[in-house]
Amino acid sequence: MAALLLSITACAGPNGHHETKPGTVVDHLEVIAANGSVLARTDIPRQTGWCLYWNHSVTGDGVIDCYVDDLGKMVLHRAYQPDFAAGLGHFPGRGILTSAEGGGYWIEDIDEPVRGNAYVLRVGSLAVDHRIVTTDGDEIYLSKMAEHTRVTIRLDTGE
Repeated sequence: MAALLLSITACAGPNGHHETKPGTVVDHLEVIAANGSVLARTDIPRQTGWCLYWNHSVTGDGVIDCYVDDLGKMVLHRAYQPDFAAGLGHFPGRGILTSAEGGGYWIEDIDEPVRGNAYVLRVGSLAVDHRIVTTDGDEIYLSKMAEHTRVTIRLDTGE
């Protein structure tokens, strides 16, 4: 598998749009409603990524799942968990558990491909605050646009 780099390879240009290095392949992360309409779409240059942030519905603590576009494949790379509350935890053989600075845990090197480059998410309330933040700094506030509904988060490679 190609090296998984979460470094910034694109930046906002003078017109406010993302500019990538010549030759960089850019895919798109889409949030799709149950009726098939596209709620949000943002550029994802290959070998960069995004994280899904939310507040745990029981404890209210922040949780993070980070993905990378690994040459056109959506891959779960790492996850942050404040503790092992309901639904959270580490499973032996699925990444490396490390202590996070300031508390909580990172599960590093999960490197688990997401089947079909898409997954369904039931978006939580405004208190849960589901949101996507890309390596480039784009933010998609899922709970504000689709509270209590099902969405599909998909990496569109144009293929």
